[in-house]
Order: sequence, then structure tokens, then C-alpha cells
Amino acid sequence: MAETVEARMGRALDAAQAGDYEEALALWEPLAREGVARAQNNIGACFAEGLGVRRDPEMAQKWLRLSAQAGDAVGQRNLAALYFKGEGVPQDYVHAAELYGAAAAQGDAPAQDMLSWMLLEGEVIPPDLAEARRWAEAAAAQGVASSMTRMGMLYHNALGVERNAAEAARWWRQGADAGDADGQAMLGAAHHLGSGVPRDPFAAYEWLLRATDGGSALAAPFLPAAREALGPERAAEAERRAALPLPAADAAP
Repeated sequence: MAETVEARMGRALDAAQAGDYEEALALWEPLAREGVARAQNNIGACFAEGLGVRRDPEMAQKWLRLSAQAGDAVGQRNLAALYFKGEGVPQDYVHAAELYGAAAAQGDAPAQDMLSWMLLEGEVIPPDLAEARRWAEAAAAQGVASSMTRMGMLYHNALGVERNAAEAARWWRQGADAGDADGQAMLGAAHHLGSGVPRDPFAAYEWLLRATDGGSALAAPFLPAAREALGPERAAEAERRAALPLPAADAAP
């Protein structure tokens, strides 16, 4: 009996997850030439990232275009990224947004998150706060931490919604627990100021330290005052706590 497409794709995925992209590409190529859209995407992604092959944005766009035209959401999202960055194709933010939108409509969470960001920032496409919120909420529901933080920003800054400090802090808590550094910074600031959550200098300092370690620049303005609000012993304890993995990370498989 001939091996099914699912089985062949499964073997390729196993190889890729083991870091053997040359083997994965050897398995994906015949599938891609047979018209399997996800295999086409995977080959395109390898050319885009230089995984198992020399990085080649032009080859990436050729394979990703086939995948996107076949309706594969991941292919649409990855092709959108090329248009956003202008790699292998002319930079075209509008077309990138269209492709992200097509992938988002199919439920692709990273595309929903990126489209939400583009619609909120309004720098490369016209802003649309209602759509930005809709896609952020959809991505957050699928566990995208940056969209959780963005939801908090919408409520904090009254962008398309009434300002609600408690709702902002609730979303920031979700983003912080999921490991988003900006969410951790904003939650730390909220605890420092008592905005939407009880004022808690210890929690404030711990979250701000986690945010700083995660690379968020949003924590820096609050860190000195947050540390000063604690005595040396309490500050040292918060620093010890901040160096530990998040409970959610401990529970992850």
C-alpha cells in the first residue's frame, strides 16, 4: 500500500523537528510538486530562513506564492511577511495586509496578531481600531501573548473602547503570565501605580524585573522607583523570585 500524504508529511515534520532539514526538504519536495500546499509552504519557509538550504528570498516567494494561492493559511502568512519586509518581492504593505487578512480569516493566530498590530499602529496601512481589537481578541483567544498585551493597551489608552484600568490590567496579567515582556512591564507599572490592580510594590518590582530580562524597554522608567519602594531585603527577595521560571512555564509539557 502506498504511503499516505499524511504519513509522508509526518515523516518530514519529524525530520525537521530533529533539525534534519535536508531530509525534510527531500520529503517535502515531491509532495510540493504534487500540489500539497503545506509542503510548498514548508519549502518556501526553509528558503526564507536558510534552513537546510542557502537562504534565497526569491525561491522562498515562488514556493510560498504557490502555497498561498492554494489557500494555505500559513503560506499566506509567510508570503505576507516577505511583502512586509520586501524580501524577494517589492515591499508592499497593503498586499501584506491582504495576505495577513486572508490567513487571519482562516484562524491563523500569528496572522491575526500581526494584522491587529498593523491596524492599530496605522503607520503602513490606514488604522482601524475596531478591526485591530477584533483580531487581537481572536489571537489572544488562541494564546498569543502579544495580543493579550495589546488588548490591555487598547483599554489603557481608550482606543476604540472606553478607558478601563481594571480591564487593561486583566489583559496585561494574561500577557505577563504567558511570557510577553511588554505585558509584564505594564502589569508591573500597574501594580506600582495601583492602576486597575491593588498597589503592590513587591509584585511591581518582580514583574518589572521579568520584563527587563525579557527585553522590554517599557519597564525602565518604573524600575528605580519600584525598587526604592522596597527595603533591601524585600528587593533582594523580589529579584530572587524574578529569576525563577513563571509557574505557567513550569506546568508546560
